[in-house]
Amino acid sequence: MEAGRGEGPAIQPEADPAEPRGEPDIRRRVVGIVMGSDSDLPVLQRCLDLLDQFDVPYEVSVVSAHRTPERAHEYATTARLRGLKILVAAAGGAAHLAGVMASLTTIPVIGVPMPTASLGGADSLYSTVQMPAGIPVATVAIGEAGAANAALLAVEILALSDEDLLHRIQAYRAEMRRKVAEKNERLQEALASGR
Repeated sequence: MEAGRGEGPAIQPEADPAEPRGEPDIRRRVVGIVMGSDSDLPVLQRCLDLLDQFDVPYEVSVVSAHRTPERAHEYATTARLRGLKILVAAAGGAAHLAGVMASLTTIPVIGVPMPTASLGGADSLYSTVQMPAGIPVATVAIGEAGAANAALLAVEILALSDEDLLHRIQAYRAEMRRKVAEKNERLQEALASGR
């Protein structure tokens, strides 16, 4: 499985299915997302959705640190040459994918530990977060929350040199604050009416 982002950002209005599709996105991908298995895709979907929302071009591939070590090596060592600025690596169990990627490139690597049936993802977390000094992996939470945070962290890193993206992440945060304030207001009203 290897795919690049093809449709517009989620913040744009839904396209009419009767209308012909727009031009394919031919921009250079800046985020590379690798997963140990295609079964990880449902968990990583939130990452893809958020990158779409922020209009960040990305590519997606299945790369296994253990089953396809040559492919993992090729992917990581050519990432910078292909224009990637950040890698998001998701794997479960022994979860060495993020560490292998980080050992082979100097672009930032964000590790997403996948949930597992046997240990609930604790094994994935420890394998991803416990990197030796000198080979950093920014590790996020296990599962879907981690997938979302990986996208947001990638956006924040890219926003260091992209003013437009900085404004979009600021607006995203402001919308989060607005929603929390709205929930608090509804809660206070419910509590007041219950007295």
